[in-house]
This record gives sequence, structure tokens and C-alpha cells, in this order.
Amino acid sequence: MSTLEPERGTGTGTLVEPTPQVSHGDGDHERFAHYVQKDKIMASALDGTPVVALCGKVWVPGRDPKKYPVCPMCKEIFESLGAGGDQGGKGDGKK
Repeated sequence: MSTLEPERGTGTGTLVEPTPQVSHGDGDHERFAHYVQKDKIMASALDGTPVVALCGKVWVPGRDPKKYPVCPMCKEIFESLGAGGDQGGKGDGKK
């Protein structure tokens, strides 16, 4: 065996832990307002933690949601919850 090649099973490796994908760009998903629980929006405003929309988008809210159309996927999920859904509605929860 060559001295340049490490022996199998004795090398060290790097453990890479997945991190949440917080969006900062202006992609297509950024052009929509998203449905999020109102209490999560309030918590995010206080401590800057990311929120998760009904469609799965993760981000830290910072724009006026009234300037954007509602995300079609969030809207479909919200409507499927019916009147008894406990997701909190859109209100200030839109991006």
C-alpha cells in the first residue's frame, strides 16, 4: 500500500450537521406572502427566530406582507384546514 493513502477505517471525518435554510434572496418563493401562526410571528419579532409557513418556507419575516400576493400553496393548505383550523390565519403572518 502507498504511504500517501490512508488506511481504511482509521481516518478522521468531518460531521456536517444540517442547518435550517433561511431565505435571504429574492427568488420566486420570496414574491409571496405566506401563512404563519400569529404567535410565531410575534415571537419572531421579539427574538428574531425564523418562522415556518404552511407551505414549509422558513425565513425571518421583515417585509410588509400586504405588498405581496398570497402564496398559492399556503392558501390551498389554509383553505383545506377549514374554519376549525388552528394555524392562526394570515393577518400579520404573511411575509
